[in-house]
Amino acid sequence: MLSTFFEALYNKVLINIVVKRASFDVYIEVLSKKNVISHLEKSFNTLSVNREMIEYIQNYIKQSPYYYVAVLNTSTDQGAFIGCGKKKLQEFAEKHAVQYMCHEKKWAHYSDKESIKMIMKSYKEIGCDYIFSPYSLLVDFFKDKVNGSTAMFVLMQDSFVTLAIFEKGELLYAEYLDMQTADEHDDEMLSQTIENDDINFSDQSSIDLEDINVLENMEELEDLDDFGDIEDLDSIEEIDEFSQNKDVEEEFHDAIEEPVQENGNNFNEDYQRFSLIQSALGNYYNDEETKSQFIENIYVADGVSVSSDLKRYLEEEMFLNVYIRQANIGVQIAELVKKELSL
Repeated sequence: MLSTFFEALYNKVLINIVVKRASFDVYIEVLSKKNVISHLEKSFNTLSVNREMIEYIQNYIKQSPYYYVAVLNTSTDQGAFIGCGKKKLQEFAEKHAVQYMCHEKKWAHYSDKESIKMIMKSYKEIGCDYIFSPYSLLVDFFKDKVNGSTAMFVLMQDSFVTLAIFEKGELLYAEYLDMQTADEHDDEMLSQTIENDDINFSDQSSIDLEDINVLENMEELEDLDDFGDIEDLDSIEEIDEFSQNKDVEEEFHDAIEEPVQENGNNFNEDYQRFSLIQSALGNYYNDEETKSQFIENIYVADGVSVSSDLKRYLEEEMFLNVYIRQANIGVQIAELVKKELSL
């Protein structure tokens, strides 16, 4: 009771960190009870947590004893897993050490335990209260859609593509794709595309979830205090589906904007994203262990401002209905923190 009284006297400070290819974005929200009274965002051009960034964050930490630091996991050794049965998890735990969380006892997202330790170490001077999986963010961002008919959901980040296929809340397939480790053959395909304005789909490199680091019994992690506050999104509440008009608005988002001149680098990256999505969809259809459903719709959480080329490729070459929602990753991390704090 006394702690609740003191908590009401102070604002809450949510510090949300987005790791990008060559910078860190820090998005801060200050809350009075459940209301956001101020927010700000600052980018730091650095490849690692530096002194300037630490001092900037510490200035806000000093404002209240109730502050929370959250980051989005960018470990390459992570993914999502169909099912959450204890027996299945224990079988994989014999070979791999992975931190995992179950979602509504239907599926799990996981990450290499050593990668989690490295993240905690990176923020040791300011602390780290939450490490969110990009799958947690993706599901929360599209919580009005994942419980509907079969569809693909994609989170676009600076260097990663998080992809999942859901049907009525059930995970059917998932891949976590690192753009930095694309094959040299993809670059050759891209050069041919730029020269010939033609796309070759013959090569469909894949990431097999069964070959990625998998799960260790969570009971063995109880002694790791650093992991105690990693999120669990079991409390996600369903909300009514967006209207069809909303989907139409998203689908034709690019068509109503003024055309902009897109540089070659954006084109290259969006072609790479397209190739990864195309390859993942092929893997899904060819996966013998998956009861593949035909994919007609793809929902994209756009955290990087993709070009119109990506949308055009998905529509014209893969015959998908494309719905794009702009996503501020820092803001979405803050939403996950507020869910954890029941704010």
